[in-house]
Amino acid sequence: MGDTGGTRFGRLLRELRQARGLTIEELAEVSGVSGRAIGDMERGRSLRPQRGTVTALAQGLGLDEAVHAELLALARAGRPGSGPAAVAKVSPCALPRGVRDFVGREAELAALRDLAHRSAAEEGAGAPPVAVVFGAPGSGKTSLAVRLAEQLAPELPDGAFLLDMQGLDEQPLSPQEAVLRLLAAWGAGDQDLVRLSADERLARYQEAAARLHGVLILDNAGQEAQVRPLLPRSGRLLVVVTSRHTMAGLEGVQRVELPTLDPQESGSLLRAVVGAARVDAEPDAARTIAELCGHLPLAVRVAANWAATRTNWSLQRLATRLTDEDRRLDSLSAGDLRVNSAFSLSYSRLAPATARMFRLLSLIPGPDFSIPLAAVLAQVPLFDAEDLLEELLEAGLLTTHREDRYGLHDLLRLYARAQLRQEDGEPQSAGSRARLRTWLLDTAVLAGRWHEPDHRPAARDGARLVTLTSPEQAMGWLKAERDNWLAAFREAARLGEHAQVDAVGGAMRQVSDSWVSADHWIEVFTAAARAAAALGDPARQAAHLNDLAWAYWVCEARHEDAVAATTSALDLARSCGDLAQQARAHNRFCVLDAAAGEPSSAADHCRRAMDLFMAVDDVNGYLPACNMNLRLLEMAGRFEEAVETHREVLAVLADPAYAGRIPENMRTLTGLIAAYYLSLVHLNQGHWAEAVETLRPVRGRFEPLGYHRVAAKAYLHLADALVHLGEHEAAAAEYGTVLTLAEQVPAELVGLARTALADLAAGTPAPPTSFS
Repeated sequence: MGDTGGTRFGRLLRELRQARGLTIEELAEVSGVSGRAIGDMERGRSLRPQRGTVTALAQGLGLDEAVHAELLALARAGRPGSGPAAVAKVSPCALPRGVRDFVGREAELAALRDLAHRSAAEEGAGAPPVAVVFGAPGSGKTSLAVRLAEQLAPELPDGAFLLDMQGLDEQPLSPQEAVLRLLAAWGAGDQDLVRLSADERLARYQEAAARLHGVLILDNAGQEAQVRPLLPRSGRLLVVVTSRHTMAGLEGVQRVELPTLDPQESGSLLRAVVGAARVDAEPDAARTIAELCGHLPLAVRVAANWAATRTNWSLQRLATRLTDEDRRLDSLSAGDLRVNSAFSLSYSRLAPATARMFRLLSLIPGPDFSIPLAAVLAQVPLFDAEDLLEELLEAGLLTTHREDRYGLHDLLRLYARAQLRQEDGEPQSAGSRARLRTWLLDTAVLAGRWHEPDHRPAARDGARLVTLTSPEQAMGWLKAERDNWLAAFREAARLGEHAQVDAVGGAMRQVSDSWVSADHWIEVFTAAARAAAALGDPARQAAHLNDLAWAYWVCEARHEDAVAATTSALDLARSCGDLAQQARAHNRFCVLDAAAGEPSSAADHCRRAMDLFMAVDDVNGYLPACNMNLRLLEMAGRFEEAVETHREVLAVLADPAYAGRIPENMRTLTGLIAAYYLSLVHLNQGHWAEAVETLRPVRGRFEPLGYHRVAAKAYLHLADALVHLGEHEAAAAEYGTVLTLAEQVPAELVGLARTALADLAAGTPAPPTSFS
């Protein structure tokens, strides 16, 4: 057998213990690690000592940082290789792992289960029930809601979902963004959602919620207005809202208060974490520990975790230490509860590097984070960061969220921030915050550039903490770290870091097209335009204003604001001779004029944009403008010009000069959209056979790209043309295909298909004669 890291660890541990003249029992006494565990490690029987155990041994041995690091390295070498994925894929709204040693709260859980069963029994009787679970911070509201979902899992075919409403943040999650995140979790495509107004998205949300039989946890809600629009009006989706507040403004909900644990429940929690034998052996000490923690679940758990890792310590010794800590340190209040003693005891026993990591984590602005962010803050390698986080997790000072992501309870965040101010001081904290901000924004720029048509990835840099190797992976990082990089962006704008803000704005240009449903684009492009103005760069300012005009119109349908931003962009682009930004401004005007009911004027703007795009050899700007022009000419009744524009599109797509310059996905989508618009030219002239000939080759090709609405309309138009040609059986098949998309498309389109099928069955088909 080879000499593994585990056996080398054991030999070094024995040498260090003997060099200090300690027996195994004496080392167990000073470290809190059991003698049996130490013996197993020294003999190589325990090959996976965790970082917290190693740290406790190092403290007991009085090791300096260098030897402590060597011991940690050997412990790590004895474990199977592990490390963070390049970018973990985040499942939106997935339920986090529940607490394994959950205890108590039986009455509250019973009330919530009864509510769920009542919902199932009263299906179709109106709005499903809503529960509001409220209580002090640290009282276990989220754990209770997750426990409920786990208990009900066998009865819920559609599962459970959890959305953090971020009610305590400076910018809580808006109902609009919550709707988008939940629809995405339920399978809605971004490209479909962008075509809907806010009211239409909410209607789609209500339709989707009505079909679900499951549990939706709206966690950490701040106020009633956040959650009221999200309450389903029908169906069997039980909603559980957790909040520090009673949500008194919500009517017809069942409120469940979580008080502190009673003494018996606190004892049960200690037994579950520390072990029944130890608690039963010292019942008085166990009661004292629970009382010193104010019977608050979070504080009891932190203290219990501390005891669980020091099996050679008596509970009385822990209780005495808690009392000492409580006298020595200021208290952190949660109402009238004193929980600081439990936090400070666990914190004081951390190794210096782990304690520093804990303090630094309070600087992360978002509700959760990945290992690379922690590594940046602490300036340590990824493996070391992972070890430090696992030690904090073992001490009960961190929680795990979704894949490879961690979270810090808000009470612990406040405690960590207080320690940061006290031990590190403001200058050092500011430096750490700046380091994290710079890394987040630099990585956001790199991720954004993956979506540029002419992006050429740089050589792989082993020093980078996040590996981005595809647009999908880059988008995954941007979405997973959204709250963190966006907060860093806001701080950079506030501090006048104009170059960084400008760079992020530019990198998000193509990203925004693929993530239209996000609610931050107006903010991002407004800040970027101001930054470019401060830098004295009119071309960059024009670019950001064009992006801002897009965001005003596409994201929020603010026509006047979009026109104003486009006008400013065009004026700036003309003043500095930037033809590319002039093209983009004309392209935006064509969209806005079309929306105002002026298709002919819009088509003229579009032709100007096409000419300018060709002048700067921007084929990827030219092709979408061609398709837009095709549509506008059809709307204006200029059919011959529309057909000619379609020929232009096909000619460019077939031109070998552009081979390799047009991304394959764009080439595919351009051809499909051009064919769809050409079909409208034929349909609105009554050329039914030509319409069928155009639509049949594209049927079934929109759905894989996420364009479900266009797909449904293509099936409908094909079916209508077939009815005009008397091919009723083929038409019925196309109408039937629309029904299979019922969960992805607006109800209006499904209704049209159902009506048309009924008319065919009755022998009274009435297909439309105008199409859009």
